[in-house]
Amino acid sequence: MTRMKIRPLLMGACLLATFAAAATTANNADDHGNGAMLGFDADGATAQRSLEQRFDAQLDPADQRSWLKQMSSQPNQVGAPHDKANAEFMLAKFREWGWDAHIETFNVLYPTPKKVALELLGPKPYTAVLSEPAVAGDSTSDIRANALPPYNVYGGDGDVTAELVYVNQGMPDDYKELARRGIDVRGKIVITRYGGGWRGLKPKLAQEHGAVGCLIYSDPHDDGYARGDVYPQGGWRPAQGVQRGSVADMQVYPGDPLTPGVGSTAHAKRLALKDAKTVLKIPVLPISYADVTPLLQALGGPVAPAGWRGSLPLTYHVGPSTAKAHITVQSTWGQKPVYDVIAVLKGSSAPDQWIVRGNHHDGWMFGAWDPLAGNVALMAEAKAIGGLVKQGWRPQRTLVYASWDGEEPGLLGSTEWAETHAAELQKKAVLYVNSDTNGRGFLGAGGSHSLQHLVNQVAGGVTDPETHVSVLERLRAHMLVDGSAKDAKPEARAIAKLAAAGGDVPIEALGSGSDYSAFLEHLGIASLDLGFGGEDDNGGIYHSRYDSFDHYVRFGDPDFAYGVALAKVAGHIVLRTADANVLPLRFGDFSDTLDRYVGELHKLVDDTRKATEQQHQLFDHHAFALDADPTRPVGPPARDSDMPKIDLAPLDQAAKQLKQSAQAYQTAYDKRVAAGFNLPNAQRQQLNHLIGSMEQALTDPAGLPGRAWFKHFIYAPGMLTGYGVKTVPGVREALEARRWNEADHYAVVTAKVLDRYRAQLDRLTALLEK
Repeated sequence: MTRMKIRPLLMGACLLATFAAAATTANNADDHGNGAMLGFDADGATAQRSLEQRFDAQLDPADQRSWLKQMSSQPNQVGAPHDKANAEFMLAKFREWGWDAHIETFNVLYPTPKKVALELLGPKPYTAVLSEPAVAGDSTSDIRANALPPYNVYGGDGDVTAELVYVNQGMPDDYKELARRGIDVRGKIVITRYGGGWRGLKPKLAQEHGAVGCLIYSDPHDDGYARGDVYPQGGWRPAQGVQRGSVADMQVYPGDPLTPGVGSTAHAKRLALKDAKTVLKIPVLPISYADVTPLLQALGGPVAPAGWRGSLPLTYHVGPSTAKAHITVQSTWGQKPVYDVIAVLKGSSAPDQWIVRGNHHDGWMFGAWDPLAGNVALMAEAKAIGGLVKQGWRPQRTLVYASWDGEEPGLLGSTEWAETHAAELQKKAVLYVNSDTNGRGFLGAGGSHSLQHLVNQVAGGVTDPETHVSVLERLRAHMLVDGSAKDAKPEARAIAKLAAAGGDVPIEALGSGSDYSAFLEHLGIASLDLGFGGEDDNGGIYHSRYDSFDHYVRFGDPDFAYGVALAKVAGHIVLRTADANVLPLRFGDFSDTLDRYVGELHKLVDDTRKATEQQHQLFDHHAFALDADPTRPVGPPARDSDMPKIDLAPLDQAAKQLKQSAQAYQTAYDKRVAAGFNLPNAQRQQLNHLIGSMEQALTDPAGLPGRAWFKHFIYAPGMLTGYGVKTVPGVREALEARRWNEADHYAVVTAKVLDRYRAQLDRLTALLEK
């Protein structure tokens, strides 16, 4: 999950006044005590608050601590005995708490390493360690049984010997910089560092540029001693720490590489391995900054650009090296079972409307932070809900609690389950709530913007354990401070402006990197992703042997107070959606967000046009040639293509009409609230059915260009960002790639999707006005 950065709390008098006004407005608008709870009438809101108080009373941080210690006591990656044992442990717990629970198993392609090796040849030979030593004070760090060595799953097998080239973070602009220096990676092994984009893009782009191997290392500038004391003295990455992870091309499709679009059941038709589009062809290895140091020292060629230099005690060169390196990766390409734990509590009056709550349970090693800190919060919710049932309560809608397996290799368990049950989910599921890791600090919330007001109302009623204000108030303060910093990015300033306006704080758009992808971006189910963080030191042990219970209780959430806070936020969202008279979505928030996205596209067009004209003028005046230092030759960039007129008018019109429809819906909704939600049962059922399927109207069966699995036309992971979101992706990515005709085409396609969404919203309004 993305961690929010902490900035010093420095507010000027003007900003403090703005914050005070915003907090006052938010408190006045909060649902507590005033009957304004979204989806409920006044009496229903009072009853719901009482239910949530009884839920909260059953949340015990000692439970989470005990479960986390047990579940992270052994390696629990896919295929490990402890991974299955954890699934069986949770199954027994769910049943003990009164849920109808079972384990659903899928057999997926999961390669494991037989041999990994890396050595530098030549006059200063070096053999890489490729393992992480035990550290003092970490009781699990010396466990070797059932542990896999550091590796990148779904990279190719290979035994290659070649010169080395350093490509910084291995993103497209980095290769452009190499080209300007006359450096070609064809036939070479590239060294790339983590950061700048998702790890899987680094070997993919290396492969596309002709490299024969790829090494990915963690520079101490990013998550090692340049950030703070290293583990075990501090929380940051030690010299031999390695970040494992998947390099599957998940921007094309996640899940089992051999069963795209269908569940990997026993009778599923599987692709041949050679035809799997998401498996790479070249060998890839993750390595530590200790192991990369001799390799970087072996590089010749130009000194790396300033932005490419990390914090190792050496001069960073781009290469190539005079000495060659030798990589070996040999894998067993077999199937392994993944164990999804599914627990169901059937609804009393609307059993065919489902709220699905998920977190994964597999890790790369012990997985205390990622994912078990979030998973034990989910378990706490399930236990507390079971307690409510024993007290006589029953949800109106069906609750489905799921602990997914196989998230780390490629969202395997959630994707295969969602693909297997796709038709039923699209008919019944009205909400998916995800979490992953969890730490200490600020609430992070992303998802469908029709859920933004629900998140704000719930967050306004949960107390932050450290400051004792609401987690909403603390998040608003964080956004204001973040956006006021001198070095704040434009996005942070824009978010701060929205937070300062006094209404709801904005939630983030979702890209990928966790188990919401199949629900939101493939099936079109309204989704949320929740977690706390920003004050913990966990970046340095991400996906390493040191992601352990001992590390978590020292540098994470020592008393599990934020585990309880996460259970409250997620649990309240689940409970409100389960029992609301009218499903608690507000479509004006989506319309407002869409207006912002369309405005961003116009700015992208204008900025790209200005940059293109400026670059062409520089070429016309031979500025690049005159500016170059003849002793350090750097060629000009490739000349950008001419930019024609871009027609975003269809999007403008669709957004304008949607705003009108959203306002009409809200007016009709408010009148119904004032009248006490007096709707005939059949009419309310029809209304809730349409509300629950609204997000599906933002999908198109043909999917996005080049990746039909992704069907949502507002949110998708970027093809060149991986985890990072691209909003209105059909248009935005075409503009960024200078595919002008495609941008015009997808402006029309996206507008038609929005028009279908608007038509369904108008049907909702007509129902409310009956």
